[in-house]
Amino acid sequence: MKVILKVDSIFKRFGKINAVNNLSFNVEKGEIFSLLGPNGAGKTTTVRMLLNIIKPDYGTIEYFFDNSAASRLPSASQLGYLPEDRGLYQEIPIIRTLEYMGVIRGMNKVDARKASEMWLSKLDLLDRKNEKLSALSKGNQQKIQFISSVLHNPSFAILDEPFTGFDPINQEIFLMIIKELSEKGTTILLSAHQMHLVEKIADKVLLINNGKSIASGTIEELKKENIASEKLILKFEGNPDFNFFQNDVAVERIEKISDGEIKILLKQNKSLSELLIKASSIFKINSITTEHITLHDIFIEKVKQDKEKENES
Repeated sequence: MKVILKVDSIFKRFGKINAVNNLSFNVEKGEIFSLLGPNGAGKTTTVRMLLNIIKPDYGTIEYFFDNSAASRLPSASQLGYLPEDRGLYQEIPIIRTLEYMGVIRGMNKVDARKASEMWLSKLDLLDRKNEKLSALSKGNQQKIQFISSVLHNPSFAILDEPFTGFDPINQEIFLMIIKELSEKGTTILLSAHQMHLVEKIADKVLLINNGKSIASGTIEELKKENIASEKLILKFEGNPDFNFFQNDVAVERIEKISDGEIKILLKQNKSLSELLIKASSIFKINSITTEHITLHDIFIEKVKQDKEKENES
């Protein structure tokens, strides 16, 4: 597929902190690309450099649209941006705000109004178009902010924490909306901390920590590469000795869920049956549940491994 964004060895330092450290990645046209990392990993700094709000100390960022030459930043009509910090006008009627946002992104006023009303109808807010934004709940304000970032049908959209403020029902609605945008040709760079949602829609994931890449690829690729293969949930009668499981060669990591209940991450290609046979000979196991490893598990494991590498160096 065609690359629409190429990021090559970008570096940004603030004082003594390397906020982004030699980061490289490509985003292909039409895909949903997710940028993940713990707080302070460099996600916000990376997004700000993509938007040319700040410049990298070195490295390059290039966008490619249609057959045009590489550009440092898309035009207003090509780019959609949903910021993490919301900033629409609170005391102006919603429809006027959306019309204005459409016009400054290259639409004429008539088309901006039509697109605004279409989106408001899609999100069940058309009957409130003449109200002030301040009259809406936080969740509905988030919907208006989202509309303002995509109503001009951008080629590339950066969505920073798009699920913030939404209940589970609205989270699912926005999963479908983001998928629809992608299917219609909008390339999406998504930054979100709700990993169970990211796992449902991301084509590719880039996990960063301390400003550098620590894992990247499709969800399936990350699962295959991860050292843990699956999760085992065990419930016991009484409290088992954690050391028994932690010292087993099949166990990558163990977590206590509650008294008498533990979660075990198994290493790749290690025997589950042998572990259970040994455990059942010592402890009374009331229930066993197996689960596939999730993006959240991979996230925790990769960040842990990165910290261990830093401590060793």
